[in-house]
Amino acid sequence: MARMSPEPHEPSSTSPSPSTLLFVDLAQGKVAYRTQGQRHNPALVLLHGFPQTHAMWRRVALALSDNFFVVMPDLRGYGDSFKPADEADHAQMSKRHMAGDIIALADHLGLGAFGLCGHDRGGRVAHRLTLDHPSRVTRLCLIDIAPTLDMYARTDMAFARAYYHWFHLIQPAPLPEAMIGCCAHDYLRTKLGGWGGAGTAFMEPEALAEYDRCFTPQTIHTQCEDYRASAGIDLAHDQASRDAGERIACPLHVIWGARGVVERLFEPIGLWQSQCDALVTGQKMASGHFIPEELPGEVASALHSFFVEPS
Repeated sequence: MARMSPEPHEPSSTSPSPSTLLFVDLAQGKVAYRTQGQRHNPALVLLHGFPQTHAMWRRVALALSDNFFVVMPDLRGYGDSFKPADEADHAQMSKRHMAGDIIALADHLGLGAFGLCGHDRGGRVAHRLTLDHPSRVTRLCLIDIAPTLDMYARTDMAFARAYYHWFHLIQPAPLPEAMIGCCAHDYLRTKLGGWGGAGTAFMEPEALAEYDRCFTPQTIHTQCEDYRASAGIDLAHDQASRDAGERIACPLHVIWGARGVVERLFEPIGLWQSQCDALVTGQKMASGHFIPEELPGEVASALHSFFVEPS
């Protein structure tokens, strides 16, 4: 029997904002984060994607705040978190190091095992974290991604057209940085309105303002480094995990958008089930890629149902 718990409340523009922006000092720099809900509730960590910040989760977090202690960090290289110095193999933006930051933040907050959900790049960090630190994740939700290795292996004209940024951002610095920097606002709006989206009208003005504020030349560079890592050292880590038989051990729920690239080109449940020892469930939502912002109520309800574990 599932533990009885109130349903998530509908996100509202009149709801109180999440807590003050906080920082934790790590060895390499500061990681920014906010929390929502009471500390005695089960912990749920939400990881954002490209080209965003933790602000993408505001409405989802508010809807879940009665039942969870929600933690929303800015990934390293994004938002107000530190921008690491370059390394020759782009290891400073590897998903392994990014996952390590989240573990360090969880330790700082006194969290043991926690629920984990990641969208886009945050989903890739969440995948690596679950492989590297399996005892820390009770349940995992991944939003609008397939495994990185499988997505690169699937590369053809259709994928290259849909996800051209995967191949543009990995070009050697400073070419993509300079090209994006010449029209940063237009580039940002194009990305936020793309991948099955129809503009940015569904995004909160406050969130858009945060994305604009944080899309600086330094952040553009570290975001490119994120993708360079994914096309190199992350693939090496992922292949090593597969070769070693490392698989996700906890229950996994996959969400993807009906108008997105994952729906059009991949079979997300099957691909993730092949990488998971536990049951994989999933659902397609009537959305483009930016599902938590386009359908915050639906996403909050799905997360509530999945992370309220049976007693």
